[in-house]
Amino acid sequence: MTIDQLRPAQGVFINNRWNAEFSGREIDVYEPATGKIFARISAGGQHEIELAVTAARRAQEGTWGRLTATERGRILSEIARRIEDEGEDLAVLEAQDTGKPIRQARADIVAAARYFEYYGGAADKVHGDTIPFMEGYFVATERLPHGITGHIIPWNYPAQMFGRTLAPALAMGNACILKPAEDACQTPLRLAQIAADAGLPPGALAVVPGAGAEAGAALAQHPGIDFISFTGSPEVGVFVQEAAARNYIGCTLELGGKSPQLIFDDADLDKAVPVIINAIVQNSGQTCSAGARVLVQASVQERLTEMLCARFSELRVGTPEMDLDLGPVINMRQKERIERMLSLAEKDSVPLLAEGKISASTDGYFVPPKLYGPVPQDHPLAREEVFGPVLSMQLFETEGDAIALANGTDYALVASVWSRDTGRAMRVARQISAGQVYINSYGAGGGIELPFGGMRKSGHGREKGFEALIEFSTLRTIVVKHD
Repeated sequence: MTIDQLRPAQGVFINNRWNAEFSGREIDVYEPATGKIFARISAGGQHEIELAVTAARRAQEGTWGRLTATERGRILSEIARRIEDEGEDLAVLEAQDTGKPIRQARADIVAAARYFEYYGGAADKVHGDTIPFMEGYFVATERLPHGITGHIIPWNYPAQMFGRTLAPALAMGNACILKPAEDACQTPLRLAQIAADAGLPPGALAVVPGAGAEAGAALAQHPGIDFISFTGSPEVGVFVQEAAARNYIGCTLELGGKSPQLIFDDADLDKAVPVIINAIVQNSGQTCSAGARVLVQASVQERLTEMLCARFSELRVGTPEMDLDLGPVINMRQKERIERMLSLAEKDSVPLLAEGKISASTDGYFVPPKLYGPVPQDHPLAREEVFGPVLSMQLFETEGDAIALANGTDYALVASVWSRDTGRAMRVARQISAGQVYINSYGAGGGIELPFGGMRKSGHGREKGFEALIEFSTLRTIVVKHD
């Protein structure tokens, strides 16, 4: 199948069919590796969101809402199987749309299938409880879907995010409306068709592409939405949370990070260095949970710096088919944002220790990976999310210094501690503010089974694992008085 044949039908996806006639407006989609237009998508807005909400309510109150948890699980499992069957084609589409190396795109499609497999198996495992109460009463609880859930996802992992946010919501019986990022939504559009073909009833899932300020805002503000899931910038997260508050509904927010890796003097550096590198170059650093800071004990700074510099100098940036260490960033706006941060580092004389090379000769949005250090704690490179392949090194002397540095930003998403001393590693890990803390490893978000989410400016609520099923449901208590 050619890349042109792989691309989904143009339009918004409502009631299991493509509706291109609704808005009649289009958005150009640029290929990150070339900087050229390679597709166009429909620009949905308030009208399309209204139609999607109407269809979702009909499905939730009808066919979809009447299915048992076991039946829902079987549909999700079938979606997983069909994603696996189309895995290579989906990976090619994902790589072109995002610019990431083809092996990373393949891994993302595997993960997308795994989300549906996991939640397909979990759909009928969400149980209520009985509560001991007064004589003459029987009390039980049950978990119910919210109703209609809205999902706004970013451009960095479109296929993975499709599975991560939708699979648990569908498993609980919600009808879902997805607004994918306009910069990268080819795989979510294709996956919507796969879900329909796998047996998802009409209205259970709608995908409305479009600009965030139009389709995204309309979805977040719609009074017919019962719960919102958002992944993106803190600034937009504030808007989403305010919109949810005005409609008296809940939301989960995953808003970014400035995640540290703490390297103590007894760490196994041979094991740590490859993980440190991967945690910042994966997806060209465009990962909320990227390990953007390496905090190293002063006594091993020289050795770690030497090892990191050697590896950074070997890193190569290229097109998806070149399958190198990393690809381009998503668009010119993101490239220019990263370059502004790098210019600020140069202006402030922050030492540049090493950098990789761009091996592609195109007009794409390529940025070489860079290692800086030592970076002052008050510098933007140490505190602000670059969202690019830029690693900041900072020094510490004591455990207390390390903890203070780790907690010294507004973000609190992921962290790791590297030490052979298990007692110290546990002691430090439990004092770090983060939704996930790894010891002698780094998950960059971790597996499908592991609850994931942040604190402070990184957001609130949890995705992944069984905990996501709790987020996408509400609790009802039933009290029976008997004689």
